[in-house]
Amino acid sequence: MVYLELKNVTKTYSGVVPYEAIRRVNLKVPKGEFVSIMGPSGSGKTTLLNLIATLDRPTNGSIFLNQKEPHQLKKDEMAKFRRRELGFVFQEANLLKTLSVRENIMLPLTLDKVPVAEMKEKAEALMEAVAITPLADKRIYEISGGEAQRVAIARALIHEPSLILADEPTGNLDSQAAGNVMKLLAQMNREKEVTTLMVTHDAVSASYSHRVIFIKDGQLYNEIYCGESRKIFFQSIMDVLAHLGGVNHEFQAPPVFQ
Repeated sequence: MVYLELKNVTKTYSGVVPYEAIRRVNLKVPKGEFVSIMGPSGSGKTTLLNLIATLDRPTNGSIFLNQKEPHQLKKDEMAKFRRRELGFVFQEANLLKTLSVRENIMLPLTLDKVPVAEMKEKAEALMEAVAITPLADKRIYEISGGEAQRVAIARALIHEPSLILADEPTGNLDSQAAGNVMKLLAQMNREKEVTTLMVTHDAVSASYSHRVIFIKDGQLYNEIYCGESRKIFFQSIMDVLAHLGGVNHEFQAPPVFQ
């Protein structure tokens, strides 16, 4: 089953000289697939993610999520669709520092007035799943960046979304914390069968996905699939990035794959 489909999607920003950030993109993502989007700076990666996330509107073309076209919904209906169907994980965890870890995770459910007992039960299960139960009562300023991203992932999953959208989720983390976060995202994708779309500049992070889509000048440039070896997949990603001019030199030394 195709969960996400883009048909001839174009995004043009007006100005003295109009700028076409996304050009006639066609894409299908089956339910449960983990897809990474890569490309040089300014290639249109985040613009594409924002269009899919309904945070921006395409100038032309159509975007279907779960066979619905959310950009055609009224404002309040779109907000409800976004809140119930989508989960977001960004480079900055965007957590409320005045709230505890548990309270941050439960926050999306409070907007839908879910009973407190149900919210706590779901939060406890997710904290155990992402291995942060001992942090439940800590404030956000008391935990590390990697732990904060685990909280953000739990918060994104608590309303059981159909699609997780991640924008550079490991961008502010050291390599060990980044690896832990990516293992967690891959685990949640596998266990909960939640379709996952991630923008990243990092070939190591991208190697955790099933498929990598490369964008250049707002157009789809290439795509590669993982296969059986993550190590070979990583090298293939690096090879395409080298042609694109988007290699991050920090990761040119081959990492250790387990």
